[in-house]
Amino acid sequence: MGSVNDSDPFPTALKVLIAGGFGVGKTTMVSAVSEIEPLSTEELLTQVSASTDSLEGVEDKSTTTVAMDFGRISLGGTHVLYLFGTPGQERFWFLWDELSAGALGAVVLADTRRLEDCFAAVDFFERRGIEFIVAVNEFDDAYRYEPEEVRAAIDLKPEVPVVLCDARDVASSTNVLVSLVQHLIDTRSQHADVI
Repeated sequence: MGSVNDSDPFPTALKVLIAGGFGVGKTTMVSAVSEIEPLSTEELLTQVSASTDSLEGVEDKSTTTVAMDFGRISLGGTHVLYLFGTPGQERFWFLWDELSAGALGAVVLADTRRLEDCFAAVDFFERRGIEFIVAVNEFDDAYRYEPEEVRAAIDLKPEVPVVLCDARDVASSTNVLVSLVQHLIDTRSQHADVI
């Protein structure tokens, strides 16, 4: 994607959130696409949090994001995409308001083994009028659903894109971000046509 042009010291910053439930792959996605060493606030899960953080469906998970993940992608020499991964557990949701300030859009990661875990993120962005797409992270042991089946299960509006991805894969995660940008462009074009 190139690096930021040294002749332009202030490229246009574009902010995108990567949200979703606990253990859905947000940290993995940010790490996969970031051109810099991502900032991660991963901490070990402890026995103290066992009563708060359910590991059902993610029994092998040993860490959790306690504040945010941060990554960067340069788009030519004039734009920089800043990625902010939100914490997944309900006890950290208070950070979402701060992280969403100034965001152009969001990716809601979903896991078909625990699809209900993405409902809070979908609701959050719908209530705040932040455009988003849903990206189904296809875990190796998860059932494969078609995007329209996921749309129906989450009760998404028809205009919200649903894409499939592997958050570990650079190309797949990049395609998710391209889908989000295309959705943002399409949405802005539709609003401009109405005015």
